[in-house]
Amino acid sequence: MQNDFLFQSPGDIAFSIMGFPVYFYGLIMAFAIFVGFLVAYNLYKSFYEPQNAKYVTEISPYLIITGVLGARLYYCVVNFSYYVSNPFEILNIRQGGLSVHGMIIFGLLSLYWFSKKYDLSFKKLADVFFCASALAQSIGRWGNFFNSEAFGYPTNLPWKLYIPISRRPLEYLNDEFFHPTFLYESILDLTIFIVLILNFKNLSKTPGKVALLYLILYSVVRIFVESFRVDSILNLGGIPVAQVISAIIIIISSCLFFKSYKS
Repeated sequence: MQNDFLFQSPGDIAFSIMGFPVYFYGLIMAFAIFVGFLVAYNLYKSFYEPQNAKYVTEISPYLIITGVLGARLYYCVVNFSYYVSNPFEILNIRQGGLSVHGMIIFGLLSLYWFSKKYDLSFKKLADVFFCASALAQSIGRWGNFFNSEAFGYPTNLPWKLYIPISRRPLEYLNDEFFHPTFLYESILDLTIFIVLILNFKNLSKTPGKVALLYLILYSVVRIFVESFRVDSILNLGGIPVAQVISAIIIIISSCLFFKSYKS
């Protein structure tokens, strides 16, 4: 095989400590979460209520836990047939297996609960955390690169991604190069973040608009990226469930977003 490809993961293990492997996926996710927290904190402090920014710090650890648990639970439910046969693998998140849709659902529920507990605006919290999530997701998608996962159909484009045979679906064992869908989504998530940041001042005049715009833009991105991916396990009528959920989110969020102009 010629080494003429642009992308190839060096492997999923970054290093080992006393024989215990430390995975790139975990390191990248930790960094993404940290960056997301900093962005959320500074947005809340700059555009909303500086005196209450401390609550972003208090909320974040719990939000991270519920977000990760929700992301994992959603992923396991979508891949139910595998995890019902391998229940102990449910706890093994070091090698990947987190769903953004699960994070969104549980994140919203958690933010609503915390907004009531601390008497804060749910919409303002959603604005800063979802804006920050766009950047965190852009960073986090590189964990898929090191795991050689979340890739697309075979391709010979200049930016093709080499996938080891052990990671390829059975129907593509003879194909070496695939669409780097992790890269597509990483770039598009970064674009969403830039759009939200550039418009945050104006959108924040009506709390909730930033969060709704994030949900709309991310869902459009997800529908696009899913059209390339080969690992969509669960389908509804031949359509990946991720696209179905994204379409529902677009409809609901768009209605709420444009309704805010009339209120």
